Amino acid sequence: MLMPKPNQDVLAKRDYLVGELRKILRGPEAVIDDAADLRAFECDGLSAYRQLPMIAVLPSTVAEISEVLKFCAAEQVNVVPRGAGTSLSGGALPLADGVLLGLGKFNKILEIDYDNRCIVAQPGVTNLAITDAVRADGFYYAPDPSSQIACTIGGNVAENSGGVHCLKYGLTTHNLLGVEMVTMEGEIIRLGGKHLDAEGYDLLGVITGSEGLLGVITEVTVRILRSAEHISAQLIGFPSSEQAGECVGQIIAAGIIPAGMEMMDRYAIHAAEEFCHAGYPLDVAALLIVELDGPSVEIEYYSAEIEKIATRCGATVNRRSQNDEERHAFWAGRKAAFPAVGRISPDYMCMDGTIPRGQLPLVLARMTKLSKQYGLRVANVFHAGDGNLHPLILFDANKPGELEACEAFGADILRLCVEVGGVLTGEHGVGIEKRDLMGEMFSEDDLKQQQRLKCAFDPEGRLNPGKVFPILHRCAELGKMHVHNGELPFPNLPRF
Repeated sequence: MLMPKPNQDVLAKRDYLVGELRKILRGPEAVIDDAADLRAFECDGLSAYRQLPMIAVLPSTVAEISEVLKFCAAEQVNVVPRGAGTSLSGGALPLADGVLLGLGKFNKILEIDYDNRCIVAQPGVTNLAITDAVRADGFYYAPDPSSQIACTIGGNVAENSGGVHCLKYGLTTHNLLGVEMVTMEGEIIRLGGKHLDAEGYDLLGVITGSEGLLGVITEVTVRILRSAEHISAQLIGFPSSEQAGECVGQIIAAGIIPAGMEMMDRYAIHAAEEFCHAGYPLDVAALLIVELDGPSVEIEYYSAEIEKIATRCGATVNRRSQNDEERHAFWAGRKAAFPAVGRISPDYMCMDGTIPRGQLPLVLARMTKLSKQYGLRVANVFHAGDGNLHPLILFDANKPGELEACEAFGADILRLCVEVGGVLTGEHGVGIEKRDLMGEMFSEDDLKQQQRLKCAFDPEGRLNPGKVFPILHRCAELGKMHVHNGELPFPNLPRF
């Protein structure tokens, strides 16, 4: 889709902004305005939607971030913060008339404090790098998204990311101790620290999962844990996804909380096995990976109990890892499931909804019906233990109508999640993907109240506008019925 050429006034404004930003930032490479170079920032992990930013900036210091935000606030220019760009909800999608603020240069671990069991890191440090920094000393960082080799800790905070071990050890919010952040006015503030609890309002909880709408995170303090004494994983195969879902519910009902409990369906199993040869059984319709950690006697007991439950639920395969190498192979297939699915479909869209565990059999059966209704395959890979679904809808963007069908299919899945008592997102965020579905879960009064909170941090609505809220209100008008003048950002985005 061809975008209209900017007029001379817009070009003059952009040239002025580029000149002033180059005075603020060190090095000619810190301000990018060439269209070819800006292509690197045109989308995030939700690549069906693309938009070139007007300008991208790559600051090197917190002081530079503060000055950039102050300048943009004074010039009434919108800003989109960006980490590694792995967001799957369009949370880092740029604005054609805005500045994209990249945090890639903030990639250092600042402090490892074993006495207080924490790490202080810049936001551009990857999730896996935090564990790698302390692994040799017998520690690790618990939240582990599948994209942990690439996703950054700042982005994890922005989206409240989880991962395969969130069932027992929690999401980012449960492992976050403090942040430094910069407001749109350029004020540098700290929330929390190395201590476990902070006084006053839980502003750290407010920032976690706020999707870049409230401030730019410039430093993160997270807790680290001692590595488990023993770890074992089980592969449990079932003739149907519904039986696997029933097994998940019964394991939790029995009072067993594994370190992780993941599920894959037939499409995902075959794709992952072909991709990385994890040793998965190919004659099952669904596969659970259940990991237990702790003292060996505890693992032995719970493993036997899980085997009994799985047998009652109709399991046809139950295999325990014999060593760490085999256990890592089990997880390698699960971690590689997303890229592996790319081998069986030209395109796919990864959804993210969360449901009560007891609704798994019903929801999986309903998704099968929706798949037939829309004529699109769906590969299921998800955090079964906490009900966080990640259906991968397979489509071909080169076939007319398939992207639109995929979007409609995904919206119906998310509506289904809300219908059975769940929520629109578990860890990917709302972004633009789920923005127009927020009304399925929240009333207009709910959404206005959320926007009042944004107004407390960003009165002019300059940070990451167009995300999360389906209807924008001016801060001064909240409580009245006046809608923000003009169209929402991204009314007609170019797709593919």
